[in-house]
Amino acid sequence: MSATVELFSKVKAMEADGKKVTSLCVGEPDFPPPQAVLDEIIQAVSSGQTTYTAVTGTEELRSAIAADLLKRKNLKYKSTEVLVSNGAKQAVYQGVFALCGPGDEVIIPAPFWPSYPEMVALTGATPVILPTTIEDEFLINPKSLAAAITPKTKMMIFCNPSNPSGAVHSASLMSEIADVVREHPQLAVLSDEIYERLVYNPSNPHVSFASLPGMYDRTLTVNGFSKAYAMTGLRLGYMAAPANLLKPCVTIQSQLTSCASSISQAAGVAALTRVEESEMEANVEIMRK
Repeated sequence: MSATVELFSKVKAMEADGKKVTSLCVGEPDFPPPQAVLDEIIQAVSSGQTTYTAVTGTEELRSAIAADLLKRKNLKYKSTEVLVSNGAKQAVYQGVFALCGPGDEVIIPAPFWPSYPEMVALTGATPVILPTTIEDEFLINPKSLAAAITPKTKMMIFCNPSNPSGAVHSASLMSEIADVVREHPQLAVLSDEIYERLVYNPSNPHVSFASLPGMYDRTLTVNGFSKAYAMTGLRLGYMAAPANLLKPCVTIQSQLTSCASSISQAAGVAALTRVEESEMEANVEIMRK
């Protein structure tokens, strides 16, 4: 059982009993989504956007995601290379499930989000924990990474900024990590970037792993709307990846959940196209304080 979800359920039960609880167990902003997002939810309901969408998501949302990745991360994906899911969590699991199975190994840097090794175990693959140290500020040591890779290593899950440490890998360190990955053609990288907006040191901005030389073709980029836009309950995430990596993930989702909520997808378009950057920066400043 997911430890964070289990604890969160306990928190909700305590609150239902009338107790006041300060919960630190799930990553959830304590402010509402932007007003433009809330307005679009109402509009989507009123205009009848309540039917199934394509499994991969609406063309409008996938195009908006592709445009956002190009504008902010210099990542060039076609809308057909974007899969919208019921939260980033689903995207992560589908990425692992699509590429890994019995006999494979998946490297997970520690400290880690508790769901990562359990997702790997569910596929029949073996989670391989890669320790990091406080001396290295919980950042991946490229030499340690190289030593952990075997012929069975199929994937590395790279959470940057890290959940739970908050560590942000610099562009130079990521280049060293990419140099290691480049030596192993069988190795894919699932880059979980759900916290990419929550970076508090302007001199060390977030860099997408897929933007590094030679990494685009082997990276599955995962992100979503829960942290940056406080849209946790709307369950909206996505994966962007080259077609050969994305296709099996689409197949899996078609058998699991079909599409994400049509209302949430409309809200996602509003988040990416109508929320001003200044509002996003103001939210980050609140959290920085």
